[in-house]
Amino acid sequence: MPEESSNYQTIWNECLKIIQSNLSQEHFETWFQPVVPVSLKKQELTIQVPSMFYYEFIEKNFWKVLKTAVRHVMGPDGKLAYSVVMQDGKYGKDKKTLTLPHSSTEAGSNQPAMPPLSKSVNDDPHGREIVNPFVIPGLKSININSQLNSQLNFDNFIEGECNRLARAAGFAVAKNPGKTSFNPLFIHSEVGLGKTHLAHAIGLEIKANFPEKTVLYVDAETFLQQYLEAVKSQTINDFIHFYQMLDVLIIDDVQFLAKKEKTQEIFFHIFNFFQRENRQMVITSDKSPSSLAGFEQRLLSRFKWGLSADLQIPDKETRVRIIKSKLANSGITDIDEEVVDYLAYRIVTNVREIEGALISILAQSSLNRKTITVELAKQMIDKFVQNTIHEISIDYIQKVVCDYFNIPVYQMLSKSRKGEIVQVRHLSMYFAKKYTNLSLAQIGARSGDKDHATVLHACRAVENQQATNPKYAADLNNIDKILKNA
Repeated sequence: MPEESSNYQTIWNECLKIIQSNLSQEHFETWFQPVVPVSLKKQELTIQVPSMFYYEFIEKNFWKVLKTAVRHVMGPDGKLAYSVVMQDGKYGKDKKTLTLPHSSTEAGSNQPAMPPLSKSVNDDPHGREIVNPFVIPGLKSININSQLNSQLNFDNFIEGECNRLARAAGFAVAKNPGKTSFNPLFIHSEVGLGKTHLAHAIGLEIKANFPEKTVLYVDAETFLQQYLEAVKSQTINDFIHFYQMLDVLIIDDVQFLAKKEKTQEIFFHIFNFFQRENRQMVITSDKSPSSLAGFEQRLLSRFKWGLSADLQIPDKETRVRIIKSKLANSGITDIDEEVVDYLAYRIVTNVREIEGALISILAQSSLNRKTITVELAKQMIDKFVQNTIHEISIDYIQKVVCDYFNIPVYQMLSKSRKGEIVQVRHLSMYFAKKYTNLSLAQIGARSGDKDHATVLHACRAVENQQATNPKYAADLNNIDKILKNA
């Protein structure tokens, strides 16, 4: 290797080329352009990151690409250390060396590694040697890596009306796996609403309550690839036997098995075995069993044997609690309530979008030493959601209309008959009818417990005022522009 003291910049530049080729441009610019190399000693490259938040985020989410880059440029003995800039501008005294374990699960990665079907073997109770897709040669089944992400647990799964049934059912299953009426537990929702989080949480709770049980989380695509590999290697029976050794099987995104007839056949036999042996199965999907297409009817009917529970888009109250929880986990506990309210009203589509927006805001705040304000949040949110389709909820409409007239939302939802309150209530109902798919009865219920006739009257009143009152029409147009730009 060239003289270390003068080449750390060159080595880091080479690492950056590899990192950039494996990340999106936005991720690369946000997380790696602010990083600078500071030294190279005994094949240990030290890089300076702007804050502890940067260090933790890079370690958690980009550990694998960092390992690949460092080893490629510096060889198998290459090491990496961090120098964290503290609040007073000095380097932190503690440097944490990036270790490179050889386990099947990459330390620090956001999701557990999912290895393909391997040739490793386990001893079956009947004396057979069977292929085990998840452990290295020589390990017994009790040592199967459950592939669970320890950070996706019940403690940080925020409960609300949108997920209460599914969470309660999942917790019940974790307390008594295979012995409740919730078998299988079929969890379904649209993308980003927490079904994978809940699936991991159930698995982790079962492991905590029953350490002797063998639990496995696997996504449907990995299951499919393992099956195809088993076909090629003529080890189908071993593949089935391996899954029959499990006490709890959590299979995520089962919709990816649609139209895979052979794989469904194998899964059907595994499912039946779990039912006969009273072993627990947890299944997630983006659709309910009755809405899934491309599946054999006999398999769909079995999906309905237990409990089918859905996760809905979180309401405003739940979004506020989610945001506060995410901020607290990042060490921020004193954020202005106005900022939290803005985020809760602005991002309504799903939990994943909330998480992504918060990460962008925290990164910007940490890098530039800025306090998180509504203005900073607005700048980042506008950038974050500019290329996404933003759903306009009734909560957001009510917030926009009330803010426009400087009236608190709770007053609009009250029984007050004051003219300015009635006007805001009418406008909120009008825009809710225009921009949401809610029925008149649903809009009324969410607007101070009014009936559908009141909503219909409000919409007509708005249209009449628009036609006869120029000032009113201008206000209506301004609010409409705000909502269209949401």
